[in-house]
Amino acid sequence: MSFVRTTLNRFPVLKSRLKRLRERLLPAASVSSNYVEIDSARRDSESSRLAASWKTSDLPARQRALVERQLKDYRGGASIDVFDVFTAALRKIDNLPAAGSLLEIGCSSGYYSEVLEVNGLPLRYHGCDYSDAFIDMARSIYPALPFDVEDATRLSYLDNAFDVVVSGCCLLHIADYEAAIAESARVAKDYVIFHRTPVVYGEPTKYFRKQAYGIETMEIHFSEPELLDSFRVHGLEVLATFTLNENADPRDSSKGNANRTYLCRKQSQS
Repeated sequence: MSFVRTTLNRFPVLKSRLKRLRERLLPAASVSSNYVEIDSARRDSESSRLAASWKTSDLPARQRALVERQLKDYRGGASIDVFDVFTAALRKIDNLPAAGSLLEIGCSSGYYSEVLEVNGLPLRYHGCDYSDAFIDMARSIYPALPFDVEDATRLSYLDNAFDVVVSGCCLLHIADYEAAIAESARVAKDYVIFHRTPVVYGEPTKYFRKQAYGIETMEIHFSEPELLDSFRVHGLEVLATFTLNENADPRDSSKGNANRTYLCRKQSQS
């Protein structure tokens, strides 16, 4: 299995197509499946209805089962694309401070702390998540690390509190994502990484209902130009972009979708 995963990671287009085929044939086995686009008239009501989806008590165990397999393979030397991109973004930072502080917003069970350890990145990890159940699990698995229950749109941390802030695949689930971007920038001293961010180009921002680990949730696919504008508005300069997968519209090459990680530097305020 490790060989297959490593091989597919070398061919992201093929991997993406096989993933979509798997989702159609075996929706129950997929992390995310059954996407249904939400029309603009229902976005607010659906966002409100699904706002607490990630607080579901049995969701952490479902996710952790997958994570444990990935971590085992990763420790054994396998390439896991989302882990590789995360570490590549960190290594792209010039003069990454030894023993610098890193906050992961949307940390789930805190497993990215292990990714840091495997790669020998000496950052002081701190995690927070919207879900009490995820934070309870994180504290039980990693008792030596600090974890907090936090709302990404209203963080309790001080300004410039962390050298690096990682928005860990959570922006796509937050209806008030502008506030989440602003808060990520506020608590960061130097850098913000928006990890695993679904974007579209040539089209406006799209909202979807989907099944995530068997739970109905909302997912936003951001208009990439609008998202980059939001970063700039909140004082963030994109230093590097890492693409996990990308699919152009076969009927119109100006349109497509991608999953990207953005490394941003916080601009000094005059």
